[in-house]
Amino acid sequence: MSAAGQRLGQLALVLPLVLFLGVFFVWPLFSVLEQAVSDPVVSRHLPATAAASAAWDRTSAPPAEMQQALVRDLRAIDDDQVLGDLVRRLNSAQPGFRTLMRKTVSAARAGGGPLDLAELDPRWREVPFWRAIADATNPYTDRNLLAAVDLQRDTSGAVTIIPEGESANRAILLRTFLVAATVTLATCLIGLPYAMLVASSAGWRRQLLLAAVLLPLWTSLLVRTTAWYILLQDQGLINSTLSALGLTARPLPLLFNRTGVIIAMTHVLLPFMVLPIYSVLIAIPKNLVPAAASLGAGPIRAFVHVLLPLTLRGIASGALLVFMAALGYYITPALIGGPKDQMISSVIAFYATGSANWGMAGALGIVLLAATLVLYGIYGRLSAANTTRA
Repeated sequence: MSAAGQRLGQLALVLPLVLFLGVFFVWPLFSVLEQAVSDPVVSRHLPATAAASAAWDRTSAPPAEMQQALVRDLRAIDDDQVLGDLVRRLNSAQPGFRTLMRKTVSAARAGGGPLDLAELDPRWREVPFWRAIADATNPYTDRNLLAAVDLQRDTSGAVTIIPEGESANRAILLRTFLVAATVTLATCLIGLPYAMLVASSAGWRRQLLLAAVLLPLWTSLLVRTTAWYILLQDQGLINSTLSALGLTARPLPLLFNRTGVIIAMTHVLLPFMVLPIYSVLIAIPKNLVPAAASLGAGPIRAFVHVLLPLTLRGIASGALLVFMAALGYYITPALIGGPKDQMISSVIAFYATGSANWGMAGALGIVLLAATLVLYGIYGRLSAANTTRA
């Protein structure tokens, strides 16, 4: 077979994988990115206004041509759904458009000639309302991406912080990263000794310990979270056992708070920490620790200087998996946590299903994706550096 035929054969082998990644990974990512930066409502349905606003300086009163262009565009809209989308977009940029547009549309449809908007409503004399329309005529915007981290553009176009109390996206993002980091640390503290126990076992004991980790993965996440909902109640198994042993005088608050969220998420994500560490441990020669002991190293020193450095790659892999999975958790915080424990996934779900604001949902998703890619890049650099030194 010729070299060209071999290359075609190799391409045919990887083509299904490339198509799968393109359809189910790359294309959805670009769709989310487009939703986050796309803003076509005003430019599509107010074309004459968009053209007339191109020469406006956005500081003085708008010219008469721009005002009458808006009137003509509003008369051309005969779909109430389109009008509703237009009003929602403008009202999000400048409050007051909802009532203003209702009055203006009614007056525009009532007559066919020029309409004096300033006489119709004094708000049309205010530049901010016209500036909101002119800014929204650009089919692409960074408004959602900035709002995802509590930023906005002021009247001069400079990026400023959104006034306190108007948005909490940044605080929720910080809470999400904090919870994910806490869960990652908890799974590491539990998963490392457990993986060492599994690796040091043999026969049926090892199989039993591995099954204890793998079996929960075969159970629905909703079922596991609901089980923790029952266990963490005031009269649940945990509080009942502690009370029966005389360790607590009253039930511990384990439900609808941060503690319950971390406990449930740690249990759910523990296999993703144990398995990478275990896969590294079983490849380490078993005579290294006895050799260190023969040279005078105690158990703690042998662990710190011999076993732990060789296990770091597995710990880093597990930490990356757990942290990335924890960032996007939705069901567990929604069922176990309280109002102050909801993570950014709950906000994304609200924007996507509660308010149909796909732009903000996509922008928040991009923030999480960017954080994940940064972490993956750091892990890749560290792995490459370790390989080079080895």
